[in-house]
Amino acid sequence: MGQIKVTKCPIKGLYIIEPTVHGDSRGYFVETYNQKDMLENGLDMVFVQDNQSMSTKGVLRGLHFQKQFPQGKLVRVIRGRVYDVAVDLRAGSETYGKWFGVELTAENHKQFYISEGFAHGFLVLSDEAEFCYKVTDFYHPGDEGGLAWNDPTIGIEWPELRGAYAGSADSAGYALADGTPLNLSDKDKKWAGLQETFKF
Repeated sequence: MGQIKVTKCPIKGLYIIEPTVHGDSRGYFVETYNQKDMLENGLDMVFVQDNQSMSTKGVLRGLHFQKQFPQGKLVRVIRGRVYDVAVDLRAGSETYGKWFGVELTAENHKQFYISEGFAHGFLVLSDEAEFCYKVTDFYHPGDEGGLAWNDPTIGIEWPELRGAYAGSADSAGYALADGTPLNLSDKDKKWAGLQETFKF
């Protein structure tokens, strides 16, 4: 024990994990995942798949979730800088609809664990970013859902992003502080808001 520092976030089910980095003038070494350390900190999730993506500055991916086969995700950045966000979608949760965000960089080595039952997304703040994540269930085609990244009901405060919130998830008129346009996939421009997506 002691190789990782685990911090519980204000929303139950979210954790920031900081591994011990061993470095000197030659570089560094870090254990990015150790099951024993996780178990000793009360984290007993089992991962079934590793994924990696690369995105350019201004790309916003999300907010994504799986409907019938929810995934827990352990996410980190190995190159660049992103702002990573989780939104609580658990019916009956006292923090339903609330969000939490954390900056993940190649330099800070922070990891973000997002339990099942959350929507997830991230905004790339560096010229490029490589994003790695472990998941607790396989991806099931046709099971993906999403929420509008700028839904005012959720009210995510994306850093360095300029533009008025609108009723649509379209990225038109939004840019980072340096003028880099916000870049969304066609799919992510079409998601509805929380109240339209979930009617309890």
